[in-house]
Parts: sequence; C-alpha cells; structure tokens
Amino acid sequence: MTRSDLVARLAERFPQLTQRDTEFAVKTILDAMADALARGHRIEIRGFGSFSISRRPPRVGRNPRSGEQVTIPEKLVPHFKPGKALREAVDAPQRQPQAAPDDDTVPTPG
Repeated sequence: MTRSDLVARLAERFPQLTQRDTEFAVKTILDAMADALARGHRIEIRGFGSFSISRRPPRVGRNPRSGEQVTIPEKLVPHFKPGKALREAVDAPQRQPQAAPDDDTVPTPG
C-alpha cells in the first residue's frame, strides 16, 4: 500500500473529508512520526507496533570494485517492531485449521 492508496482509502471511508483534507491528515501524521524519530523519541501504537531508532556501530567494509578497506561510520536507522495483534493478523491467513481425520478415511496398511 502506498501513501496515495492510504489517502484514497481514508477518503472512501470518511466521505465528509475532502481529498485535500485527507492528504493533509496523512501528511501531518507521517511528518509528526518522522520528526519524533529524528529527535530520538520512540513511537508506540498499541495493537500495531512501535518505531524506534537503532544504532549501527562503525565498522570496516570493503570497496567491491578495488577490494580496498573502507571505514563505514556509525549510523542511526529507524526500526519497526510489530505488535502482537499485527503479527497475529498477518499470520492468520497462513494458518489453516486441519480437520481431524475420520476413522473411515485413515488408510489401513497392507
């Protein structure tokens, strides 16, 4: 789902909002989240998950073209950890309840 898909879905679900209002709402929410992460804050949305900042320590890598060693500096990256409800919702279509076999359908050896 893209940002424009999200805007379209919200506009469908809330007909009292104009397309422009819906775009503004989505932009405001995403900007607030990005700003909070940039300031080092953690974002938690119950039932969905949490966003935080992870630190990648400096390391030594290699230039693939020359094979020369290159120092890669420390980096801060966003990290998302899904909540339990989201993990279960995503996993639900994968799980198909298996029916207990009937006594008549069990093959007999020999």
